[in-house]
Amino acid sequence: MTTLPEHITHVVLGDKEPSLEEFVAIARHSATVSFADSYKNRVKKSRGLVERFLDENRLVYGVTTGFGDNVRHVVSAENAKELQVNIVRSHAVAVGEPLVREQVRAIQLMILISLGKGYSGVRLELLELIAGLLNHDVVPFAPGEGSVGYLAVEGHLALVLLGEGRASVKGGPWVDGLSALQQVGLHPTDLQCKEGLAMLNGTTSVTAIATLALYNARQAADLADVAAAMSLEALKGTLRAFDPRYHSIKAHPEQAATAAHIKAILHDSQLAQENIDYRLQDVYSLRAIPQVHGASRQFINYAQETIEREIHSSGDNPVIFPLQDGDGVAISGANFDGTYIGISADTLCVALTNLAKISERRTDRMVNSHFSEMPAFLVRNPGLNSGYMIVQYTAAGLYAEMKTLSLPSSIDSVSTCGNQEDPVSLAYNAVIKAYKVSQKLQSVIAIEVLVACQALDFHDVNKASTVTKAVYDLVRSEVPVADNDRAFYADMASVIEQARSGKINDLVAHHLN
Repeated sequence: MTTLPEHITHVVLGDKEPSLEEFVAIARHSATVSFADSYKNRVKKSRGLVERFLDENRLVYGVTTGFGDNVRHVVSAENAKELQVNIVRSHAVAVGEPLVREQVRAIQLMILISLGKGYSGVRLELLELIAGLLNHDVVPFAPGEGSVGYLAVEGHLALVLLGEGRASVKGGPWVDGLSALQQVGLHPTDLQCKEGLAMLNGTTSVTAIATLALYNARQAADLADVAAAMSLEALKGTLRAFDPRYHSIKAHPEQAATAAHIKAILHDSQLAQENIDYRLQDVYSLRAIPQVHGASRQFINYAQETIEREIHSSGDNPVIFPLQDGDGVAISGANFDGTYIGISADTLCVALTNLAKISERRTDRMVNSHFSEMPAFLVRNPGLNSGYMIVQYTAAGLYAEMKTLSLPSSIDSVSTCGNQEDPVSLAYNAVIKAYKVSQKLQSVIAIEVLVACQALDFHDVNKASTVTKAVYDLVRSEVPVADNDRAFYADMASVIEQARSGKINDLVAHHLN
């Protein structure tokens, strides 16, 4: 059984790739990190080669040359260190509201993962300082707008390593970078050759934020099945459309898995059994749950495969390869390109918005007395009370926002750097959208759960399945039945928190296992 992120307190980097749960444990739940001996040895060996290149005055991009279109300008060995500080200061030019804590921590972690593969030529001391920031909860101030895929946001994170920029310590106010380091007993570093470029380059920020969006997506997809099962009970839906024989003739395994999941959730539901023949067939928002949820899962799985491959990759440029004679070679290319992540993030947006589309329709059907066979907007005295009328509006509004955010970013481009970088991936825009979409979906699904609980109160809720009754009880532990109008914001916030924290999914998994 997979260990939940909130139960993971420490992760050792180096001997194996971190799992999705370990990644989230560090970024979201403050798990600490350390390095395996294999990690340290790779880093030291790669660093030795960079220092050899510098001693021999070899021409290496970003070490003894300028950056981007400035590649034509040779930089002396004496100025190589200044070059690294200059790139950090000049590239820290993002604007807007800062990234949230878990996004910054995820980027810091991705830098450790990427540069720790032994192809980047940075000092172990630099990576130990970044690990120190994570372990002491020092979060650099990183404005979240103005990236074409890399460089600008990462520049703000790197400033703090120099004792510059700003940072927050353990959730406190922003202070200057040097003060933040001193508060936790850390010391600023002097960047050495190659290190400034390595800190800024690559797919670290886009992969980091995409990983958080992916985890949210998987949580929301699991919760969507639970919400759908509750809606099926409330709307007297038939389980005949979930017959495994029917789904065996469709060659998409995620569809059959969704149908099986719904049936498992409702396996002992008296409500579902009593209504098995209530209608010959249901509306699409009930009947097509396996198809729509299954399709979304398929592309969430695709995104996960691609994102995990990127986590396991080195996105630096140039990269350092050792040779059999003890020498090494620096190879320049474009492994920093974020197109894999950009397309995956765009795909996530479309997949998740489809889950919102069908969820919002089920919510609407429950509050609509023309279809639900329940009082209008799920209150016993409609007219005087508006009930869940505007709660459904919220789901509709979120879905509308998600549709706008699902327009792809990865097909766009703006030429930069004197046309040397001609196209750019714009993967950063894609992952920021995917992160927002994943959070909005969690809210849409949570609203369906909230409304389904209210709808089940117009049935004998004790006839609900063991699983859905447990979810109902969890919701009702914080949200009472709505007999009359009240400020529903707090109710929604409670269920959204139960959804985002994984409480509902954990409860369901406990009952199904």
